[in-house]
Amino acid sequence: MNFDFKEIFTAGLVLFAIINPIGNIPIIISLKEKVGHIQSEKASIVAGFIMIGFLFLGKTILSLIGIDVNSFAVAGSLIIFFIALEMIMGVSIYKNDIPETASIVPIAFPIIAGPGSLTTLLSLRAEFELINIIVAVLLNISIVYIILKSTNLMSQIIGKSGIAIIQKVFGIILLSIAVKLFATNIGQIIN
Repeated sequence: MNFDFKEIFTAGLVLFAIINPIGNIPIIISLKEKVGHIQSEKASIVAGFIMIGFLFLGKTILSLIGIDVNSFAVAGSLIIFFIALEMIMGVSIYKNDIPETASIVPIAFPIIAGPGSLTTLLSLRAEFELINIIVAVLLNISIVYIILKSTNLMSQIIGKSGIAIIQKVFGIILLSIAVKLFATNIGQIIN
């Protein structure tokens, strides 16, 4: 094992920017209002397993079922696109038969362990030692867990109108990320 704090720091920052736990606060609060309860531990653990599992098996699994990384990213960008539309327009596209929790879908996947973070993991694997990427993932999952646990406090501090404003702003940012992810990867598919 070759621990390199610089690699851990760099990989951690890249993943933090892609996962965007701060920017996802309005989505999490909105989902919590819809379903009533989010199991923070379950969402964090499942997202961590998905990310680490994908780090080891992602390319193999995708190629085994005949899907390239770009197609996977395009599909994920469409999910992100619809979540962003919900945030901006205040409509409900994501429907489930009154779920007890939104811990796994859509919190663990695709919000935390989404196409952006999963494809980023494959890119990081080409540049950094595996152990350093795993440590970076675990650090990010710890931050996500803390944010998920403190949504009630954040909701009280920000208030309903503050949440509505942040939700619209981050909805537009999320929509932009979805469009960029789509445009970048659809170009790769077409070429």
